[in-house]
Amino acid sequence: MPAIIAMLRGLNVGGHNHISMEALRAFCGRLKLQDAQTYVQSGNVVFRSKERDLRALAKRFEDAFEKTFGFRSSLLLRTAAAMRTVISNNPFAARKEIEPGKLHVIFLTEELDPETRKQLEAAKVGPEEIKLGAREVYVYYPNGMGKSKLPPLMERILKKAGTARNWNSVTSLLEMADKLEDSSK
Repeated sequence: MPAIIAMLRGLNVGGHNHISMEALRAFCGRLKLQDAQTYVQSGNVVFRSKERDLRALAKRFEDAFEKTFGFRSSLLLRTAAAMRTVISNNPFAARKEIEPGKLHVIFLTEELDPETRKQLEAAKVGPEEIKLGAREVYVYYPNGMGKSKLPPLMERILKKAGTARNWNSVTSLLEMADKLEDSSK
């Protein structure tokens, strides 16, 4: 059974929408998601599921999540294979000066449409670099994300259709998914 990487948007950020990772793992168990493991406190879960329709799984998860925790959080799902592609498509990979904690991937629910691509390519507020994938946006924040004026602009352009993870989280989530898949062989 393939591993699925789940990333919830806006969990445990700025004192809002707080839930424990223990509660999140228990919730996954009630949804019959197998071997759920969480990573850090920001709503990252790796699990196995017999469900092959990721859109249906995301909707079922989001609806049940809202009923259980009292707020809605968008869920983005990627298979381990899809996450490997995200990593292999990293447009910054050849650059040695890139700091992994300052490189973020914004995972999107849908492919970027031409108008959104155009707006993202024109977005410039500082030294940040934006590179576009199909359902991911790679952003390098050389001075750190916290000091950047780019996130609010990106939010307006993307209309909250995604969630960001730094490169360390991206690679760690894939490692977890790979171990989970290896353990089921």
